[in-house]
Amino acid sequence: MDVALSGWRCRARGEPRASIVLLHGIADNRGSWRGAIDRLTRSGFDVVAYDSRANGESEGSACSYGFLEKHDLRRVIDTMGDRRVVLIGTSLGAAVALQEAADDRRVVAIVAAETFSDLRTIATERAPFYFPRFTLPRAFARAQAMGGFQVDAVSPVQAAARVRASALVIHGAQDTDTPPDHSRRVYDALAGPKRLLIVQGTHHNESLSSPDTWIAIDRFLDETLATAGRP
Repeated sequence: MDVALSGWRCRARGEPRASIVLLHGIADNRGSWRGAIDRLTRSGFDVVAYDSRANGESEGSACSYGFLEKHDLRRVIDTMGDRRVVLIGTSLGAAVALQEAADDRRVVAIVAAETFSDLRTIATERAPFYFPRFTLPRAFARAQAMGGFQVDAVSPVQAAARVRASALVIHGAQDTDTPPDHSRRVYDALAGPKRLLIVQGTHHNESLSSPDTWIAIDRFLDETLATAGRP
């Protein structure tokens, strides 16, 4: 189901090198990217940051963990012309980026921070913190009915096998919400050029707060865009 998305389009300072789409995590909004937007536009990138469906000011009644969100992302990319596209996402946003990039050759690079490997695994791991595990089948069925998606179709690790874009996979070493093994599984499955960065001393959604992480991202983008052609 199509929804109206609310977002920002920010122009590069100078001739743009590529277009970047920033994808936030669940229960967040585009405002968390303000610092990154300033950094990236100064580095010569056009940037789009938008509120994911059912978050912020965008329409939508439920999150589908990438099942529908990847189609929303494709619609956003459709508005960006033929320029090379880079996806930078954190948590849910990283999972959405991977699922879209599997079938969209306009994407030449992905930065995926704190992704989950697949929805069934992460939901099962987190279940004991919220409700008894025996209630999971009923919870999955209700989520599918409310969100209009299939749980087992939400799988960044399966999508990774079809991703040909260069990927930088990042995870906080002390992440207990989504353990680093999720990113390791995605990294192992990626078909294209790839790098893995485990950031010591950081928890969930903290790896991108490290200045050293952004230095690594800058280097990754410089090297990738030096060789990436048009989609």
